[in-house]
Amino acid sequence: MGIGDRILASTAGLASAGRNAPSQANEGSPAGLARTAPGQMLAVHSGMIAMREELQTLHARLKQFDGSMVTRLLDPVSIKPTRWANRHEASFATQAFASLKASIEQAGGNTQPILVRPTAEGQFEIVFGHRRHRACAELGLPVVAVVWDRPMPDAELFASMDRENRERADLSPYEQGSSYQAAIESGLFPSMRRLAETLGVSHTWVRKALMVAQLPSVVVSAFHSPIEIQPKHAEQITAAMEVDREAVLRRAEQLRVSASRASPTQVVDHLISRDPGKSTKSAIRVGGMAIGTCTLDSRGRALIVIDSPSADTQSMDAVVEALKAMLRARAGTGA
Repeated sequence: MGIGDRILASTAGLASAGRNAPSQANEGSPAGLARTAPGQMLAVHSGMIAMREELQTLHARLKQFDGSMVTRLLDPVSIKPTRWANRHEASFATQAFASLKASIEQAGGNTQPILVRPTAEGQFEIVFGHRRHRACAELGLPVVAVVWDRPMPDAELFASMDRENRERADLSPYEQGSSYQAAIESGLFPSMRRLAETLGVSHTWVRKALMVAQLPSVVVSAFHSPIEIQPKHAEQITAAMEVDREAVLRRAEQLRVSASRASPTQVVDHLISRDPGKSTKSAIRVGGMAIGTCTLDSRGRALIVIDSPSADTQSMDAVVEALKAMLRARAGTGA
């Protein structure tokens, strides 16, 4: 039943109320007219016509709100975050949240409603709007909310929350990835690909966000805030851990216990043990003769240059196979 139907239903007793109280309807009519049976019938008929016209006017006005959702003022204590909440606690310590809170305080409440669904305990669960709810709770203000009065499965709630946050473009990759990981681990979505298809995002983006969320906790703690970590940082750190995981974790612990406030780039540089902006170049020698060079750039990539006298096809094939064998040995696989 739509909102218009519910309001119409609540006015259905008006006509019967009029019929049950003819004396009130006739208070403004001439005294002689209501004293006869024909006069009473005419008075009741006139009242019913007036009431029908009023109901028709009300019905026409209600049509303007067909498809709309009613907002309610709710006590923030009666509202709880969803188990799928994708906001990290660090998000509530940012300047962006402080600005949102100040705006809500100035307006006397959240002008943009949050969306909630009822719970079996008689309370409400947030679908989206966790920051607006948090701001109102801290300010001691009631929350303007739309209460979803139709079935909403968890997967639909998750998709609605994710879509709303992505449209606002203020969710960090770490928060997004943590949310995706929780949804997959709980079985809300059977696979990364199904999650991406349901949310309408690329499989590549889901993979990158998950890579951020799946960094070891000690690595995450090396940053000032998890919401600073970007996919490019996670890719570089993950690549370094594939080469020497223990060394990366050891450097992360050193950063975690230090009192220094390093930028995200500086943290990554320390974790993967590189000198930012510099590259190293060394000669490749065979029998005391230089036949080329090997250069490691600031991202840890290797560029091998072989001088032309040694760079015949057969020799290069042998070099490639030797590199493959070395990389397989370091990765601990024979594939």
